[in-house]
Amino acid sequence: MPAVVRGGRRQNAGPPKKRGQGKGGGRNAPATPGKMAVLGRMDLSPRAVMIAIAAGVVVLGGVLATGARAERIGTSFSNSLHGATASMGLKLARVEIEGESPEANAAIRRAINLYAGQPMTGINLDEVRQRVETVGWVKSARVERLLPDRLVVSVVEHDRLAIWQSGGRNLVVDGKGEVIEGADAGRYPNLPLVVGEGANQAAADILPLIAQRPRLQSRVEALIRVDERRWNLLLKDGGLIQLPATEQEAALIRLDALDQRERLLELGFARIDLRSPEEFAVRRSDGGA
Repeated sequence: MPAVVRGGRRQNAGPPKKRGQGKGGGRNAPATPGKMAVLGRMDLSPRAVMIAIAAGVVVLGGVLATGARAERIGTSFSNSLHGATASMGLKLARVEIEGESPEANAAIRRAINLYAGQPMTGINLDEVRQRVETVGWVKSARVERLLPDRLVVSVVEHDRLAIWQSGGRNLVVDGKGEVIEGADAGRYPNLPLVVGEGANQAAADILPLIAQRPRLQSRVEALIRVDERRWNLLLKDGGLIQLPATEQEAALIRLDALDQRERLLELGFARIDLRSPEEFAVRRSDGGA
């Protein structure tokens, strides 16, 4: 039969193709243009990569919940991650401490307990903070990671309120009367001295009243707590001022008026008894009343 011609093109009439031949029929047939087009349209943008990494982390989290073997896998993964970030330059080069006093610096550095070259991503900031806050000087701490290679530790130290003499020892106490562990009282000769049982807890109430009176404050050698109820002020010249258990500020106002009238703080006295709100008694240094 002659060939059929349509539209000027010749088409051979032949036997039908066998099954398995033609498009996609061969085992080693190359990928078709359609498949290549699909591969070419795959999203390899940074956003897609980050999504893929996040999905991997989620999967890893599921694996980590399955037991000790998964924990070992997770540890290995973390170590590999930290090592990779360190190789990229994210490793500790220096630690900066802010807000510390010179005498507290060494103790704080020991508590930080990090080493140069440590992977920055492997540093647990909360654990570092907790270690720093165990130092007696430190009231609170904040730890920040500044990539690529810095760690900043900011501390707030306890305030130094007074030197508390108790049991033959001189201890530095803060505004709440708590002893600051590690503080050397000898380094604070200008702090007021409070003496006796409970003096550390009561000092925060009386010391501001004394500080408001510079003439009196400059002459006070120590504040002595009596029966955990009231104060005696021991002056540098040996004089003694007995304050009441209550209304201490009112008693000091009376003392101010008496000093302006008699100039007692300059002339000296052996004792002034202000324990009674109605009257006061003065014993002069020469023995006169």
